[in-house]
Amino acid sequence: MTSLAALRPRLPSPVQEIEDDRFARHGVRLLLKRDDLIHPELIGNKWRKLAPNLTAAAGRTVVTFGGAYSNHLRATAAAGRLLGLSTIGVVRGQELADRPLNPSLTRCAADGMRLHFVDRSTYRRTAEPETLTAVLRAADAEGAYVVPEGGSNALAVRGCHALGEELHGYADVVALACGTGGTLAGLAAGLAPDQCALGIPVLRGGFLTAGIRTLQERAFGGPRGTWRLDERFHFGGYARTAPELDAFAADFEDRHGLPVERLYVAKLLYGLVALAAEGAFARGTAVAAVVTGRPFP
Repeated sequence: MTSLAALRPRLPSPVQEIEDDRFARHGVRLLLKRDDLIHPELIGNKWRKLAPNLTAAAGRTVVTFGGAYSNHLRATAAAGRLLGLSTIGVVRGQELADRPLNPSLTRCAADGMRLHFVDRSTYRRTAEPETLTAVLRAADAEGAYVVPEGGSNALAVRGCHALGEELHGYADVVALACGTGGTLAGLAAGLAPDQCALGIPVLRGGFLTAGIRTLQERAFGGPRGTWRLDERFHFGGYARTAPELDAFAADFEDRHGLPVERLYVAKLLYGLVALAAEGAFARGTAVAAVVTGRPFP
């Protein structure tokens, strides 16, 4: 098995200040925390969350979970190829088993991940021990190392603590798009006392607050750091966009020469522009946006 160190991650990732009149006119500085540059294939928070779990797997087969467009599944599959690990992806949606693979799942399969499709009702219950045991048995994955959906467990949260530490002295507010909440849970814990984390959920449902609290409890024994969520910018839910969001992302790319990933990063940046226009940030505030991914394909 190849070591993680041999993959030569770019850590700490760079911080880049950009000039954007939509922030400047309100006296706000915008910085980008370029976690998308950590590694060409294990991008952004995926490196921070997967690295400690892959170390803990100690060469065992890694089983993880995700939907048909999951960035986490792709990153896990790429890690398996790069490190010489066997990987299995449990995919939400039994109906997908008889359809041609979409580009995201095609990439997973090309990287050697074995895909196991389960119905959506079963998938929702995979956190229950009995259901998980049955799914692992059906996938011929008993004894494998299990990483939860989105990679968010206590090890991943502690792995994201360094993200907060790397931003000491750079910003008053550190913002990122949230899926399962693990990155925010670790980031907030790593920030300095005078900094706060802002999460922009990309899913509907209002469930993240409790989930982040639970993750911090498991990782650190209790709440850590100052953080809040703004749940207005999910554009209908995970893997959903809208013409308005696409137009915004294309404009941001033109302004700054930065490829904007649509499912997470575009929603984050859109939310920050809206918040700046609302006067949510006091004049003189420095906001760091964590760029957690790049467009795919």
